[in-house]
Formats: sequence, structure tokens, C-alpha cells
Amino acid sequence: MKLTAQYVICLQHMCNTLASLGKLKKPCPKVHERVMEKRQALYFLPVLAVASFLIKITSFSHYTQLKGTGGSSSLRPVLTGPDLAFSGPRVVFRCVAPNVSPPVIYELIKDGRVRIGRDRDFHGGQVALFPIKVTAASEGSYHCRATAGGTREISNSIKLRVVTPPSYTRVTSEPFPPVAYEGSRMALSCDVEMGSHLSYSWFFNRKEITSSTSLPFHFVGNKLLVERVTPEYAGNYSCSAWTSVNEIKRISSSTEVQVTIKVYVSKPEISFSVHKEGTGYHGNVTCWSTRGSPPVNFYLLLDGKEVDSATAAQTLAAWFLVVVVPELDMGEARCRVKTENQDLTSEPVNLEVVPVGGNVKVEVEYLYTADSKLTTARLSCHVSRGTFPYISWLFNDSVLPSESHPDSHIQPILPHIAFADRRRSLVLTKLSPEESGYYRCRARDNYDDAGPWVESAAELVQVTVNSMSQAESSTETPPSESFCMNITEAVTITFCCFVLLILVVGSACVYKMFENKQAHTNSVPANSDALQSELTHQSGGNTADTTATDCDVQNQITEVTV
Repeated sequence: MKLTAQYVICLQHMCNTLASLGKLKKPCPKVHERVMEKRQALYFLPVLAVASFLIKITSFSHYTQLKGTGGSSSLRPVLTGPDLAFSGPRVVFRCVAPNVSPPVIYELIKDGRVRIGRDRDFHGGQVALFPIKVTAASEGSYHCRATAGGTREISNSIKLRVVTPPSYTRVTSEPFPPVAYEGSRMALSCDVEMGSHLSYSWFFNRKEITSSTSLPFHFVGNKLLVERVTPEYAGNYSCSAWTSVNEIKRISSSTEVQVTIKVYVSKPEISFSVHKEGTGYHGNVTCWSTRGSPPVNFYLLLDGKEVDSATAAQTLAAWFLVVVVPELDMGEARCRVKTENQDLTSEPVNLEVVPVGGNVKVEVEYLYTADSKLTTARLSCHVSRGTFPYISWLFNDSVLPSESHPDSHIQPILPHIAFADRRRSLVLTKLSPEESGYYRCRARDNYDDAGPWVESAAELVQVTVNSMSQAESSTETPPSESFCMNITEAVTITFCCFVLLILVVGSACVYKMFENKQAHTNSVPANSDALQSELTHQSGGNTADTTATDCDVQNQITEVTV
């Protein structure tokens, strides 16, 4: 019984060997189980003998094949195929083991465990082809397994990446809708519904944003970022998502998205005007901002209370009508402007209409160049009373310019004149004898064309032919600047001469004093009595000597006292 079990084990081993060599068409049955179950191992002894003989023949044949190929058992299969492919079409992997005697069995394996296909080469040197249709599940690592003459080897590996073409591309924004204020951050995204291994291109007003024009744009993946937007970047944006395989490009473009950049509204300003209708008066309050993006909402505040509002959709200004009564204070008005994130208020203005009246006078100012040459004269009209004065100028009782002929082709009375500060100033831009004459101004309410005029006194402006630099008026002649300069120079020169004379006389006295001191040092007597008698003698005997000065006598007395 022990001998039978050993034979059964050997028989099973030989059967498995024959199956691995491809000599059996069916897998080996589990012989030892059947034998052990029926305990009839002696009937298999002839089969064991035949199997041993076949093993010897197969071993000899395999030895002959190895000898014919130089004794090398290395197949070295080579796999070729794409590493990048679009989803949808078919691709082909090729596997070949050169210089191997047939038959050769080729198998295409995915991810080391899934067999995709199998092919046989019965002639030798033929390439095994494995076509596959590319889908998203086709992505992975592929290698080829070749089997020949009982030897099996693995080829190189190819990693296939499946590229899905982009589709349904669109631009989304943050914030949404695409409206941003200047200085804020804006982010645009290029989103696709389907696609892989994508690259992106951005366009601003249908012009591609390249590396040379990217500032201040930043590209991060499928996003276009602007950290601090300015009004110049408002416009239409679009993007394209694309991928490329073997120089074949698939592109999907989005539609354009309009980006709006809003400008912050400046502090509102306010103005007040009056017009007359029949016997009544109406006021017009104007509110406006110098910069900003409409639409904005304007509100009229009267003594702090909101009395009216208006929406400026196209411009940055609004107008409000108010009822006014001359010489009656109607309150304090302010303009208020509101946007999504701003609330600003203007400075106040008093709704009080004071009619023109009181004193009106003209002041003349002369303007000089650096070399003291008179070039321009400016006349100012001062009205002591009136909220809305209209100023008119007259030259020698003729209106400047001629109000009876307002057409521009009518030659004015004086060609070189200009008005400033709402006609409150009259500037003579060129002085000549033609501009010499009497000037005066008059004023009335600008909202009442039929109102009375209040006139000033006439002022004389005279330009001489010789100097062309003197101007005089009928009430007060302005001092000449050059004359004042001459008086100043004369006083300065006189004072300097006086100081110089004092210095010369003083220097002479000091010099003389030191000279006499040196002479008396050598001739002073030993006692004071002799000196006193000598002085008395000199005084009496030389009364008529006038060569000594008072400075000398004083010097001598000083020396004696010392």
C-alpha cells in the first residue's frame, strides 16, 4: 500500500509537467484522490511507465531546441504603444520577442493582473498586435508576457494616460455677478463639464493675455486672478480649455463674460441757483460728484431732514426744486449720496436769497514784471450786498463787451480784455493808450433781468506813451514803485556817507591822541609844581598860538591827571 501511494504522487507530478509544457489539452485530473479513494493503484503502473518515457522524449526535444538557439533562454520581449490617447478611438500595442524560435505565446497584461489579449507566433519574428478601444477605464500600466520553449519573461512597461477632450466650457466669477469696486480682488475661473489633462488660455476683449501682458493678472490652474482691479480692466473676458495628443489639439471655448469695475463715488458737492417765474421765485439745488460709477442715489436734506431723492442712472448729478422767498432764510441744505457701500454728505449751503444792493466800488491793481515794467491791470468789482449778483463792466460809458451785440463776430470795444471770477474781475491783458479811460461796474440780480442796476463810481486808468508804466485814478493816484525805490536808495546812500564821515573824524582824533601821548611821555618834569608853572607859562605866553587843537589840550590834561 505504501508503494502504491508513492507511484501515485510521481504520476501526478509528471502529469503536471506535461501540462506546463503544453503537451496536454486538458488539465491534469486529481489522480491521487481517485486512486486513494478506490485503492487501485496497481492498475496505474503501465500509465506510469508510458509517462516516464514521454518525459524523456520531451526533455530531449527541449534540449535540442536550446542547442539550436545557442543555449540562451532569454526571450527579451519588447512592448511598444502610446502613453497618451484620447478617449474614444482605438490604439494598438505591439509586442515582439526577436530571435526566438516559434511557437511564441504573447499576452498583454494591464496593471500586472488583468489579461487584455493573447496572441501566438507560429513562424517566428512576427509582431503580436493588441488593439483596444480607449475609455476612461483603459488608463493604467501595460506590459507584455512572452512564453516560448518553457521560458516566460516580462517586457517593459508602458503607462497609458487617457485624455478626455474638454467640453461645455464657461467662465465663472468671484464675486458674482462679475461686478467689483476699484482696489478689490477679482477671480475668474475657466470651468469645464468634462475633460482631463487640460491647459487654459485667457482672452481680454478678444485679445489673448500672454506672459508679456499678464500684469497684473496671475494664472493659478484654471483661474485668472487680479489682486487690485482698476477701471481699465473692465471689459469682456473669455477662456479656452484645450489638450493635445500627438500634435492633435482639442479646444473648447467659452462665451464672453462682461466684467464691470465700479469707481467709488467722491464726496458730493452742492450749488444753489434761483430763477423767476412771473411774480414768484423758484430755487434749484444741484447735487453732483466729480467721480464715481452710476447709478447712484442722491438725497436732498433740509435742516437735516430728507425732503427729496433722485436716482442718477447715467450721470453723477441730480437736481431738486425748492421754493424760495427773497430776503427770507429757507434753511440749510445738504446733498447726500448713497451706493451699495458708501454714504457721503456734502457741505451745507444756506437757502437764503438777498437782493443786490448797498455800495458798489471798483479797485484797481497793477501788475509788474521782474524788471518793474507795468504789464497788466486788474480791476475788481465789490458788491456789498447780494446773493446772486450779475456784474457788468463799462468803459467810458460803453458796455464791455457790447451786450447789445453778443455775437462772437462783433468786434469788442477793447480787444485785450478778459473776465474772471464770474465777471467780478476785469483784466487788461495789454496796456496801451487805447486802454486809458474811465472804468466802472454795475450789478443786479442774475435771476431778474428787469431788476435795477446798482453802479459804482468811475475809476480812471491812464497809460502814458513814454513810460507805459504809470496808472492813475480819479480819487487816488497810486505812488510810483520806481519813485519809492529812488527815495529809499537816496536815504540809504546819505546814511552811509554820514556814518563814513563819523568814522574818519573819529579815527583822526584817536590817531592824534596817541601821537601826543608818545611826545609827553619823553618830556614830563619830575615834580608837579614845575609842570604846573610850565603849563601856566605856556598858557600865558602862547595865548596867540592856535596850532594846538582842543583834542591836544584835553590829551595833555588827561596825561597830567594820570
